[in-house]
Amino acid sequence: MEWQDLLTGTRLLADTHALVAIGLLLLVGYALGKLSGRVRLPEITGFIIAGLVIGPGGLDVMPHLLEPVFMVLSQAALILIAFTIGAEFYWPKMRRIGGQVLVMGLLEVVASFALVSLVMRGLGLPWPFAFLLGAIAAATAPAATVAIVQSLRARGRYVDMLYGLVALDDAGAVILFAVVFALAGSFLVTGVEISSGTLILHAIWDVLISVGGGLVIGLIIYRVSRRFPNSNEAFIASLGLLFLLAGLTQGFGYSLLLSGMAAGAAYVNCVGGDQRLFHRIAPITPPLYALFFVIAGAELQPAILLRPETLLLGSAYVLFRGLGKYGGVYWGGAWSGVDDRIRTYLGLSMIPQAGVALGLVLLIRSSPLLDALSPEQLTHIASLINVVLFSVLFSELVGPPLSRYAIIRGNNMEDLWTS
Repeated sequence: MEWQDLLTGTRLLADTHALVAIGLLLLVGYALGKLSGRVRLPEITGFIIAGLVIGPGGLDVMPHLLEPVFMVLSQAALILIAFTIGAEFYWPKMRRIGGQVLVMGLLEVVASFALVSLVMRGLGLPWPFAFLLGAIAAATAPAATVAIVQSLRARGRYVDMLYGLVALDDAGAVILFAVVFALAGSFLVTGVEISSGTLILHAIWDVLISVGGGLVIGLIIYRVSRRFPNSNEAFIASLGLLFLLAGLTQGFGYSLLLSGMAAGAAYVNCVGGDQRLFHRIAPITPPLYALFFVIAGAELQPAILLRPETLLLGSAYVLFRGLGKYGGVYWGGAWSGVDDRIRTYLGLSMIPQAGVALGLVLLIRSSPLLDALSPEQLTHIASLINVVLFSVLFSELVGPPLSRYAIIRGNNMEDLWTS
């Protein structure tokens, strides 16, 4: 009874005091992150396990009344991640490795989309839902990649290619999903006349607005940093502009990730590759990453994800998505002349899947089109969501260790692995 009283009291405090909730998440995340490090797992695996422990599937002390606070923290983490990834689109660097990255990126996006779509259809899902899962399968988790690279302090050609590939991968996945969702919507909606051409044009418009808004904010950040070089004021203004961009894109239904990457690309090309702003952002990201992954872990409910149908579809999704990612990167690297060591391990770094995939699922769940679907179609939507959540649970627990191993091996840092 005393233990239950303690849990109840903790839940009440966390529900009513934001700082108690944030402190709880950071401390539990820190403890399990350190424990993960002792067994040579990435810290983010510990953060996700921490979320599972304190979430509804565990002790259920995850605050329920502070969702807006956690949404803000998650969006802040995602915009900084996207801005950092966007910096990899520095033109001289892309000119040097861009052709190889483009070939690998296109092949792995197409391979994962095609394999997952065909397998899901073979397992009984109608084509529109199979194509939606295929489009979601194309996405990778940029947060996991950035967090692992920063924790290892990795540099070099492998990391340059990895960042470029992740940026291209997520941009391609968002665009692919926008087109597939538009087409699927026209086939799924019953009793409503919707033009496929109109939906596709709307999807393309959303992409253009997201990228255009990011480019504008990136140019403004450049102007501010040029006017006030090396000043705290410029750093504060830059963060303010990025958070404003995140809020506006989310508020108006555009892509936060595309906007953030476009802002990073615009800024880094204007400053000629200067990394000082990104170095100043780096120290504030670890707690945001920790909160982001703890919250992501708390959203996962293993009991729901272990149903027989979800296990079958989810296992097939994970397997064939992984084959598409690895095979596309490996053969694309072989055809474009990438060093054998890099292409052997690079595909393993593309396995994690979380933020982008969850964002696309949220877009489906919040779409007005669902109001016009039949009960049978809504059942397929529920299966689709559970499959993606199963993949996130698996890939965020198994993917980061694979990615860490691949970065160490591919970047020739074996001493870190044996230490």
